[in-house]
Amino acid sequence: MDFEIVMQELEALGKERTKKTYISNGAHEPLFGVATGAMKPIAKIIKKNQPLAEQLYATGNYDAMYFAGIIADPKTMTQADFERWIDSAYFYMLSDYVVAVTLAETDIAQVVADKWIASGEELRMSAGWSCYCWLLGNRPDSEFSASKLASMLEQVENTIHDSPDRTKSAMNNFIYTVAISYVPLHEKAVETAKSVGPVEIKRDKKKSSILQASENIQKEIDRGKLGFKRKYVRC
Repeated sequence: MDFEIVMQELEALGKERTKKTYISNGAHEPLFGVATGAMKPIAKIIKKNQPLAEQLYATGNYDAMYFAGIIADPKTMTQADFERWIDSAYFYMLSDYVVAVTLAETDIAQVVADKWIASGEELRMSAGWSCYCWLLGNRPDSEFSASKLASMLEQVENTIHDSPDRTKSAMNNFIYTVAISYVPLHEKAVETAKSVGPVEIKRDKKKSSILQASENIQKEIDRGKLGFKRKYVRC
């Protein structure tokens, strides 16, 4: 499939209701409103194709950008490529669920994520923290430094309530992910969650949402999910 055919296929899969949902979450035109599950048959045909992924991502069309993440070949992407992708990621579903996910399949993931976390920019920070969540939920505990992650938990505890909203959400998820997926720091993450307490996320024209890492951690423990690891980062 070439670029034009993929765009035609995506447009044909678009649903107005899905489009409205994406827009309510921060997407803007151009977009078709394609459910992510509906993209899988096309992805199975294409498999990995980085040149095509680059063409699709450059369109600025949300559905094309999301699909680009599905067919990207992360191992061929450089740090400069990821900087270019995050520059175009204009809301969290791109920064956290396309760019961060793709980055999590590379050997440079922690280096790039660390840089983004230190950037002071909301979506870069969000992508950086999210990338660690994808990494922790997939890779063996032995690939991480316990002291580094402990320091990151302390950073979250000290800064989360003063951080931008999308960064708050990713930080909250980081606490939860360490508690469930990185067993060596389970207790510290549980204590961090208790210390942080409720995290308020403000939303435009919507009621604020309250995130509670402690509650989510306990739910997963009750389900026997302590130590959970995904087989794959991308579906």
